[in-house]
Amino acid sequence: MTLNVTARPAGSLPVEVTGFVGRVSELAQVTELLGTARLVTLLGPGGVGKTRIALRVAADLAGRYADGVCLVELSSLREPDLLAHTITAALGLSEQDARPRVDVLLEYLRDRNLLLILDTCEHLVDACAMLADLLLRESAGVTVLATSRQPLDVPGEHTWAIAPLPVPDPDQHPPPRADGRDDGSAIELFEQRARAVVPGFTVTPANRRDVIRLCRRLDGIPLAIELATVRLRAVPLEELADRLEDRFRLLAGGRRTTIPRHQTLRTALDWSHELCTAQERLLWRRLSVFAGSFDVAAAEQVCAGPELGSEDVLEVLVGLVDKSAVLRVNSGPPRYRQLDTIREYGAAELHAAGERDEFRQRHVDRYLVLAREFNEHLIDTDQLARFRALAIEHSNIRVALEYALALPGQEPAAARLCTWLWGYWQISRLAESRYWLTKILERFTEPSPERAWCLAIRGYTAANSGDATAAITDLDEAAPLARQVDDRLLAGRIGLYYNLSLALLGRYPEATRHERAAAELMTASGDRLGLIHLDIAAGYQHFLAGEPDRALASAASALGRLGEHTQERWLTSYARYLTGAGLYAKGDYTESARECGAALLLKRDLDDILGMAYCLELSAWISAAQGRPGRTAWLLGAADALWQRIGIRLSGAAAAEAIHADVERAARNRLGEDQFRAGYASGGQQQLSVIVELAAGDADTLITGPAAGSAPAGRDALTTREREVAGLIADGLSNREIADRLTISKRTVDAHVEHIFTKLGVTSRVLLVERLRS
Repeated sequence: MTLNVTARPAGSLPVEVTGFVGRVSELAQVTELLGTARLVTLLGPGGVGKTRIALRVAADLAGRYADGVCLVELSSLREPDLLAHTITAALGLSEQDARPRVDVLLEYLRDRNLLLILDTCEHLVDACAMLADLLLRESAGVTVLATSRQPLDVPGEHTWAIAPLPVPDPDQHPPPRADGRDDGSAIELFEQRARAVVPGFTVTPANRRDVIRLCRRLDGIPLAIELATVRLRAVPLEELADRLEDRFRLLAGGRRTTIPRHQTLRTALDWSHELCTAQERLLWRRLSVFAGSFDVAAAEQVCAGPELGSEDVLEVLVGLVDKSAVLRVNSGPPRYRQLDTIREYGAAELHAAGERDEFRQRHVDRYLVLAREFNEHLIDTDQLARFRALAIEHSNIRVALEYALALPGQEPAAARLCTWLWGYWQISRLAESRYWLTKILERFTEPSPERAWCLAIRGYTAANSGDATAAITDLDEAAPLARQVDDRLLAGRIGLYYNLSLALLGRYPEATRHERAAAELMTASGDRLGLIHLDIAAGYQHFLAGEPDRALASAASALGRLGEHTQERWLTSYARYLTGAGLYAKGDYTESARECGAALLLKRDLDDILGMAYCLELSAWISAAQGRPGRTAWLLGAADALWQRIGIRLSGAAAAEAIHADVERAARNRLGEDQFRAGYASGGQQQLSVIVELAAGDADTLITGPAAGSAPAGRDALTTREREVAGLIADGLSNREIADRLTISKRTVDAHVEHIFTKLGVTSRVLLVERLRS
């Protein structure tokens, strides 16, 4: 099998899945431009190959930039105001930060040397232009490579027009290369793609003229050529060229003349569209409501309808994949997407058919169901799987919110969608949630349940982002609204959010009053999730107030409500963190470290940056109390690297900040300034996955991999079975699950895992995944 590690990390470059043809001159020219210019925009019509050239250049130049290359894919983004959010997410910056995203972005990039690729800017050209202008002025080490159908028109911009692939003269004999092939031309692309459709296909002297005739009619546009080659499954080459020739002659009124390139591509798309079955044409246009990728279930729920039953969607989707109108984007559980140009064509067809609002509404309905189910099952055993499923669907969540705000009378649906996702936002995207909540609140200016819920959750989000004062402002408005609409569940949650906000501000007596009122309301309404959450918030208040026994009691209550065998991670990890904090305050450092390490691993599973920062910080405090200043230094450095991404340390709580200051001062005094700085810097620069593994494993130093001088083997050192097992480990399967999947004994799997670890020089599953990625 092909080793499939994980979904491609945000911001990383994708692996090329089809051959790259020609473009030697363009690659050299763009590379030369990037040596002197800090903003280069590749221009050209859709389908001409701008993205492929940008990615190839970036891959070749990655070593030139100390902080690497970051790809920001903009085709699925519709909201210009979310451009900075999208870039910070691609850079891996935390969304758990109250500051404006542009400020976060500029601060992060100010001292970095990085190539930033903004792919597909034309529908966001003003926003991209303003941001590029800011980056050029504020971040001297950042270079921007953009792709667009029009220039950004920013001072300092250098543009390079990407032309279609050259089509040789049919009378040129022999072809340019000595081996008889057409190097770097549209003919080579046609041959390569045709071979994938008709195994063994080659361009020969006998068929070369027909290939040239077809490529010339398609103007050498790569996307148009790829769409045409698919027809070779059913139509011989000569007939295919004849049909296409007839089509263009009709368009030109019978004259043998040229037409604009954008019209060439449109005609090629029209032709491909008409060669689809009636059901394939229906599905093509209905799929255009998706942003980014989608799975079969989503296609069935959104796109089935008149003339296309849900039982037919999969078969019709496969037909579109065969015709290159839809792409499969991964080798795991199948997901699909449409290229921008093809999706735009489908969207125009959907609008022309008068179906746009109907299928946008169905898209909203689909994501409302996912959001409601996530909210209702937030602390169930399948929490992690549901969270990861939502993370994959983030582009579609965004566009569903946009559709709901644009469709007549659907503002309440937008409010439900946003507020039902409160747990998702808290775990991963606090900053973006405040954007959407604010946008929705602009639609609900009068007292209403929607306004009450949006205010309450925005307040909670502000508190978790370190802006407790703003949180209380929102809660002060939300509380009377909750009473006015008689929503006892909401009233209880508002009490919880008050408790957290006031505790962070050090106003402990007021926080306690709200805790008691919230507990009474939650008990009356049967709000188990709220009570668990309240236990944790109140427990943290007690820890900050210097009441470790009460903190431990609250943590035990939360864990008791969750259950001994729970697979829930988000609140469980905070309860175990709180247990560790309480034990630390009581001087039980061994058990404190064990609880904190367990919490850290749970936070890692969710990629909860805020939670991991808290756990690494507490680990540093424990290490200092144990007299381990070296470990303390690199843990503080690792934690501070996350706090910088978040924007504020320890949510601004003064009591916690005082402990941090004492711990840092003690470590500096024990190690000396130079040694402390070295350890601190190494912690901040190490990969987070490695830090988490070593911190949870109670390591004193940052030694990773095999002993020095013995370079770890690559994946080629693995046997076929070991590669298979490694791929399943990377997919998250346990040894028992791997044994069941491969129909072998668990003992055999255990042996394979041991051999894999030895060969690759790793000591854990997390380090294995990092090793395979690299």
